[in-house]
Amino acid sequence: MADIKRIDCGARMSEAVVYNGLIWLAGQVGQEGASVAEQTAQALAEVDRLLAAAGSDKTRILSAQIWLADIADFAEMNAVWDAWVPAGHCPARATGESKLAAPGYRVEVIVTAAQA
Repeated sequence: MADIKRIDCGARMSEAVVYNGLIWLAGQVGQEGASVAEQTAQALAEVDRLLAAAGSDKTRILSAQIWLADIADFAEMNAVWDAWVPAGHCPARATGESKLAAPGYRVEVIVTAAQA
């Protein structure tokens, strides 16, 4: 039976969980009050960091969910996403509008990836 590895495990949640070659990341956000572009870049930098800690990278992302506090910010978020995601390695992705955990959060990124 494969071991479960938990990365940055806190009292409530882990930032990432690795099991049987798959990696699940918790929702990643940027600094409250920053612009959508800044928060998206910060969240994606955390995705990069956590995937590296789990033995993977963004070319191995299988799926992504992106939540926006306001769907009107879709184009601003996509401009950052499009510059970040590697050509030929785009994951399955869904984007929706949702009230996020704190009023200053404008974007949250959740990914599932395969280990390298």
